Amino acid sequence: MGSEGVANKNNSVKLNASETKGKTITCKAAVAYGPGEPLVVEQIHVKPPQKMEVRIKILYTSICHTDLSAWLGWNEDQRAYPRIFGHEASGIVESVGEGVKDIKEGDIVVPIFNGECGNCSCCKSDKTNMCESFGVNPMKKVMNNDGTSRFSTIDGKPIYHFLNTSTFVEYTVVDSACVAKLHHDLTHSLKKLTLISCGVSTGVGAAWNTANVHSGSSVAVFGLGAVGLAVAEGARARGASKIIGVDINPEKFIKAQEMGITDFINPRDEEKPVHERIKEITEGGVDYSFECAGNLDVLREAFLSAHEGWGLTVLLGIHSSPNLLPIHPMELFDGRRIIGSVFGGFKGKSQLPHFARECIHGVVRLDNFITHELPFEEINKAFDLLSKGKSLRCIMNM
Repeated sequence: MGSEGVANKNNSVKLNASETKGKTITCKAAVAYGPGEPLVVEQIHVKPPQKMEVRIKILYTSICHTDLSAWLGWNEDQRAYPRIFGHEASGIVESVGEGVKDIKEGDIVVPIFNGECGNCSCCKSDKTNMCESFGVNPMKKVMNNDGTSRFSTIDGKPIYHFLNTSTFVEYTVVDSACVAKLHHDLTHSLKKLTLISCGVSTGVGAAWNTANVHSGSSVAVFGLGAVGLAVAEGARARGASKIIGVDINPEKFIKAQEMGITDFINPRDEEKPVHERIKEITEGGVDYSFECAGNLDVLREAFLSAHEGWGLTVLLGIHSSPNLLPIHPMELFDGRRIIGSVFGGFKGKSQLPHFARECIHGVVRLDNFITHELPFEEINKAFDLLSKGKSLRCIMNM
């Protein structure tokens, strides 16, 4: 096997890349061979980074619901096998390809599925965090540089990439636009900072950047998974006075209270539509509602829960259904608005390092999101925990 990146007793990170730089590395990965099939932990080959690419030694990775839905193959058009899933991780740079100037060997980083090239019109605009070349694209399965994969099975068969990142592997290769470099003084916190590469950033950023939740405001969060609870955490940090959580799993209420939820609604216990109950609680509706369930019926309830005149609904859930928005155009004349949010509106490379510092300084409480830790070899158990709603985030140690 190639060089090892390790966390010592002081949680510092060391990497000896002298034996692997410029060479193909043989290492373990969790490979998906079909929709819903158990991932196979096996040895694979990882090629060196090419021009404007970075090879990362993954130290920690976790599973998001996007990984779960992709593994289950809910969207047939996005299927590609064999494939390495995963997009929440942290690690250390093993080597960089030609032309990479802002990242070097030994840097601690998190891969980001919604990249930032810094050169396109979107990256140069302060109105969006999209990127024309490296934005989130679940259809993409190879590298931009040459349209091929950097992964292969031991017998040479290509293994496809996923969401610009592919983190269920000891070493991954990503475009330099999809790497956020963190300050070295955060090395000791790298395990928990794994969460900012997707779920926590998506939820907190939706509250801060997309909605700009203000002190004293009212918020409703539909779906209390990791992203929904991150929204609640972001709203709490901004001083929201009322944060209503909506979920059909009553067991989530205890954890939700820790994250700032002040009121809990289980739709199955209500005799009236949820939006009517929320209007009663808030005397007219919330200032901000967040749909984190990926369900069109839930989206409509979230929209109707927003206060007439100024209420804003933020769409975060991943919708695999081909059906369109359940909103009549005339309903928008009531003053409610609706908007989508990708990666919480964060520009990954330029803004995530500062967000990481805020998290470590306690503005956002990352520890509350980590409910399980497992060795990487038990990744199928981690998937099972998530699919059964028993975990928020399970950190896997590589």
